[in-house]
Amino acid sequence: MNYSAKMLRDGALQDKVIVVTGGGSGLGKSMTRYFLELGAKVAITSRDLEKLTTTAAELEAETGGKCLAVACDVRHYDQVEAMLQAVLTAFGKVDVLLNNAAGNFISPTERLSANAFDTIIDIVLKGSKNCTLAFGKHWIDTKQQNNVILNIVTTYAWTGSAYVVPSATAKAGVLAMTRSLAVEWAKYGIRSNAIAPGPFPTKGAWDRLLPGDLKEKFDLAKKVPLKRVGDHQELANLAAYLVSDFSAYVNGEVVTLDGGEWLKGAGQFNLLEAVPEEMWDMLEMMIRSRKG
Repeated sequence: MNYSAKMLRDGALQDKVIVVTGGGSGLGKSMTRYFLELGAKVAITSRDLEKLTTTAAELEAETGGKCLAVACDVRHYDQVEAMLQAVLTAFGKVDVLLNNAAGNFISPTERLSANAFDTIIDIVLKGSKNCTLAFGKHWIDTKQQNNVILNIVTTYAWTGSAYVVPSATAKAGVLAMTRSLAVEWAKYGIRSNAIAPGPFPTKGAWDRLLPGDLKEKFDLAKKVPLKRVGDHQELANLAAYLVSDFSAYVNGEVVTLDGGEWLKGAGQFNLLEAVPEEMWDMLEMMIRSRKG
């Protein structure tokens, strides 16, 4: 079975304009690549304009599509509004918002400062709210129809998970917002859906979450009934379907893409109960050194 094959037909996203937050690397970059291959114009955003510009140039060269890099810290509503205006200036419209920007720590909650907790809440929940509100208001004011909000959540949004409490809290809020707006904004022609991925390793994010040899000690593939982690194209295939017109009757849904992981054992990081206290000290030092 070739689960890394591309699913939709050529031109499936022709004339769509899509904004991907956190689009400069990792899963955001993988989804953006496929959107471009399917004919969409894509704006990618994050705080790191240099990385965005490099990624946009790389993806345009690979796909022949048009990718716009726009610096934006989604924690600040004024920056989100400025980003939206930049996209409208460049492309004339926007059809799809993909809230993908995220942050996470693995840590016993009592070790987190209030600021560390706030950082994750601000990026994931407040950032998704800022983008959703700005784009939603624009679509409603302009009476534009057939718009899509797609949020990347996680299975522990509904199960909870130890050691990633800020992320679980924020993602649960995003999921509630997804379902609530699916009902409230449907009358405006806005669909809201979410994807809850299981383990889809990306070098940057997973190196920060599980530095050193922790990736080997806590092999997340062993928790998945299918005995493997996800391939980026599998997520890109699902995202492309959910932002396309083929999914026009899908609204308020969260699609789990995790190989059965959460059904096998709720709480993706609960296995970290096995980490001894001294290893948490070492892990904290390693994470701090990487941030430095």
